[in-house]
Amino acid sequence: MNPLQESIQTAVTRIGEFLAQNGKATSWQLKVTFRLSASVLYLALGALYQQGKISLEADGINYHVTWTAGVQTPRPEASAPQDAN
Repeated sequence: MNPLQESIQTAVTRIGEFLAQNGKATSWQLKVTFRLSASVLYLALGALYQQGKISLEADGINYHVTWTAGVQTPRPEASAPQDAN
């Protein structure tokens, strides 16, 4: 693994742990908290988004980042009333 890949993987791990504990943050908060370059921040967020662990909502130049890993959303067929037949 090259140094950039290591930096991205470290950021993915640290951001994931932070969001798992806190639930949400802005992209700016994450950048400042972990002292990340913009490139590494957005590559790490992209990796977490692709893995389905976060959701992103744009707000001007920032993103609201919400942890979604492990959050159970009811499936439509599970919450629909069952037919008595």
